[in-house]
Amino acid sequence: MTTRYTKDHEWVRLDGDIATVGISTYAAEQLGDVVYAELPAVGKSFAQGDDMAVVESAKTASDVYAPISGEIVETNSEITGENWPIINEAPEATGWFVKLKVSDKSQLDALMDEAAYADYVKGL
Repeated sequence: MTTRYTKDHEWVRLDGDIATVGISTYAAEQLGDVVYAELPAVGKSFAQGDDMAVVESAKTASDVYAPISGEIVETNSEITGENWPIINEAPEATGWFVKLKVSDKSQLDALMDEAAYADYVKGL
């Protein structure tokens, strides 16, 4: 599975018609210790770029944007169970936020691959 990234530091990994979404390791490092996350309800639909979730740390609160259009089919029960440190511990693995049923796979083409994202982050 290929991982794609947005300039807002979300990642998306497609498996068939289902995309897993979270925040990048860089974003988690910039936030610091996460103290709260609010995830959307299953069944809610988002267009690419819509505010989809909120993540808060001791430093700041940040919106999480939908990197691709789709309908929420699952939220990470670890996070909704208030295990927010998992976001810092494994943001691009077990710290994922939601799974979306993708409505337009072609939107992935506009996102950065891992190498392009690494270059992007170096320039920040």
